[in-house]
Amino acid sequence: MKLYGCQLNIEWENKAANHAKVLAMLDAAMPEEGSLVLLPEMFATGFSMNVEGIAEGAEHQTAMFLAAVAAKYNVFIVGGLVTIGTDGKGRNEAAVFNPDGKEIARYCKLHPFSFGGETKHYMSGEDIAIFNWQDFTVAPFICYDLRFPEIFRAAVRRGAQLFTVIANWPQAREAHWITLLQARAIENQAYVAGVNRCGHDPKLAYSGRSLIIDPRGEIIADAGNGENIISTDLDLNALQKYRRDFPALEDMKAETGW
Repeated sequence: MKLYGCQLNIEWENKAANHAKVLAMLDAAMPEEGSLVLLPEMFATGFSMNVEGIAEGAEHQTAMFLAAVAAKYNVFIVGGLVTIGTDGKGRNEAAVFNPDGKEIARYCKLHPFSFGGETKHYMSGEDIAIFNWQDFTVAPFICYDLRFPEIFRAAVRRGAQLFTVIANWPQAREAHWITLLQARAIENQAYVAGVNRCGHDPKLAYSGRSLIIDPRGEIIADAGNGENIISTDLDLNALQKYRRDFPALEDMKAETGW
């Protein structure tokens, strides 16, 4: 089962340009039918605090785009977008669509990035999300969530074998990005796919380094620093065998959650 990660230099607050860029990248890659395609956090706008300016309106422009892309290429797709919650704050979300163009999951970032001012403009999500892709059970997360291992462990308790982490992770903390992705894979004996942006926004530089990591923590695909698509086959049988051969997860303390 093949997974693709699209690393792009996001045009600031320009949905039409970013939608066109994604289509061009996927037209060049021609992803396999039934595969899983990942786009970065807020891929259509960049990591903007201008909630009113970038949020989905009545036309649901980015959600409709994701649905159309999933149907066009006959793939599952995860992409980041912004909606407005009942409290008037933004919701930084990952939306998941299947090859029929139907939305099958929606995750709201549990940990807005307080250091970057995100908590002033965006609310926290309510719970983790789980969806099925082929035979895999998948848990989507967003950027700063990566620093909170307890939510990844909670997802494993619900059956997750693959974590997706879509991000706008800055170049200044690139080493943390790589190390934390590997740590989440190792401690949960799971595949991890981290898809970041590259280039610049008005404030920050982004070094990309989208990665796919196997359950042992080995990097099996690396997008480097520029616009690129990474892809690899994920082997569920190999993951299950590794968990049987080295059954560390069986030593979790169910009664305490530790």
